[in-house]
Formats: sequence, C-alpha cells, structure tokens
Amino acid sequence: MMKFGIDLGKLPVPPWTGPTLGPRTTTALLFAGVFVVLIMATLFGRYLRRRVRGRRVGVIESYVARVRGWWIMVAWIGLAFLAGRKGVALLFAFASFGTLREFITLSPTRIGDHWTLLAAFFLVLPLHYLGIWHGWLTFTELWVPVFAFLFLPIVSALRGDAKRFMDRAANVQWGLMICVYCLSNVPQLLSLRIPDYAGRHLLLIAFLVLVVQSGDVLQKFFSARLGRTPAAPGVSLTRTWEGLVLGGFGAALLGAMLAWITPFGVWAAFGIALAATWMGFLGSLVMTAIKRDRGVRYWGHSIVGHGGMLDRVAPVAFAAPIYFHLVRYFYAV
Repeated sequence: MMKFGIDLGKLPVPPWTGPTLGPRTTTALLFAGVFVVLIMATLFGRYLRRRVRGRRVGVIESYVARVRGWWIMVAWIGLAFLAGRKGVALLFAFASFGTLREFITLSPTRIGDHWTLLAAFFLVLPLHYLGIWHGWLTFTELWVPVFAFLFLPIVSALRGDAKRFMDRAANVQWGLMICVYCLSNVPQLLSLRIPDYAGRHLLLIAFLVLVVQSGDVLQKFFSARLGRTPAAPGVSLTRTWEGLVLGGFGAALLGAMLAWITPFGVWAAFGIALAATWMGFLGSLVMTAIKRDRGVRYWGHSIVGHGGMLDRVAPVAFAAPIYFHLVRYFYAV
C-alpha cells in the first residue's frame, strides 16, 4: 500500500506480533501491564511515606495523590473500553463537557454570552459527539466546527452587547477547539478503516494516552533533574528544553515497545510517539500561558492530586490531532 510515495508494506513490523494474539487478549495484556505499574507506584509511595521526613513530605503526599488519581482515571478508561465504541464516545463527551466547563469558568463572559454558552454546551457539543457516535467524519471535521464558528458569534451579537466582543467570542471558540474538536480526535480513531486491524482500534487510543501521559511525566522528571534551559521563561521555569528532548525520546522508546498493539512498525511507532509527545509538551506550555494570564495554578480541582480535568487532558488534546491524521493518512484506507 502506497501513501505519499511511501510503501507502508516495507516498513518494519514488530517481530513479536503473532496472528494468534487477538484483540481482547492484547487489550487484557496491556491493562495488566498498566495495573502492575500502578501497583508498583502505589507500593513505592507507601515506602516513601515511611522513610521520608521533613520538608519533602509535601512532595511525597503530592505523588501519592497523583497515583490515586491515576487509579481513578485508568478505571474509567477501562470501563469505557469494556463498553466499546459507544462507551469511549460517552467518556470523551463527558471529558469535553467537563474541560469546556473549566475553560469557560475561568474566561471573561457577560450576560450577553449566556445563550451562546448554552448553544456551545447543549447544541454544538452533543451534535459533534453524535457524529462521532455514528462515525460521520465529514460532519465532525467540517460541518460542526465551521457552522459553530459562524453562528455562535451571531448569537452573541444579537444580544446587543459589544463590550469586549472579540475577546469573549475568541474565548468560546478557543474552548470549543481545544476541549471538543481537538480532544474528540481520540474517539474519532475508532472510525478509521485500517487493513488487517479490525477490532483493535481501542488499542490506538491506549497507545496515544500511554505515550503522551508517560511523556508528560518524563518531561517533568528530566526538567526537574537535568533541566537548565526553560523553553519559555516568561511562562514556566519548570518546562525546559532538556525535559522536552529527553522526555520525548523516553516516551518514543515506550512507543516503540508498544508497537505490537498498533498497525505501525517499530520505527514508525517511535516517530509517531515522539511527534505526539512533543506536541503534548508544547500544548501544555500553551495552556500554562493561559493559566498564568488568568492568575491560576490549576484549571480546577475535580481530580484529586491532578488539579482539573483540563490539566490532565491538555497534552492529549494537543497531541490527538497530529496523531489522528498521521494514522489516517498513512494507515487508513
């Protein structure tokens, strides 16, 4: 199969992939590995609680809270996977609603925006995910974003309030773009037709979430340990170029090891994971800039130890479009 002059059939395939490894078995093995990692992280947190004293206690408690939050998130993802395509669509619809709520809560709005916000939450968002539910790619990629972009400002204008109109309209459109359109590229992966990959599309989502979230953790670790050069000093001193490079390559190695759950070869999985992780890092930097502008540390407090939902899904939201289109244009038919 040729795409853009590249013979995908000649790309290296994972040598340990076997035809007897079915979708359910692969998913079960993947989640078993995740649970083992979480158990080890939990036991490590208990060990640190007993050994560490003094000023580092706060850091340890933050770590324990984050691990507890990961248990909750993995449980929700696992339940969605058990429910299949519709369960994943509902999970991400809920995530889009929650993150959009956090974004708008911290955005300047006026009475004239109330009908616009109602339309965004209860018309645009449900219509968009209805299209994802049924696999209507053109509807979700073109119709909903374009017509929402055109008509939501009209609703605000008809309310007759022109004060800071551009800022208010841009806030709503930005919130929809990040929290709905970009994030929904994750469940849209289930609509792709990939040769010899039937029944395994949920694993594409698992690959994306694992490499991006692992990359986020690794970038913070390397930035804290080895970071010397902030990527954007006026935005964040804790996100460094060293963290970006080393964390990205660490996540890319994980992606290469997870190639067996994807239609990618080992090197393709490495490159796709690297692109998605770096995009997630840069997206987190953008969202941090917005939080600094609004004078807050977190978007919310809905996830214990992790801040708000948007704090957790922002890297995935920025990584999802590039990941979706790489998979679509090079592997789907």
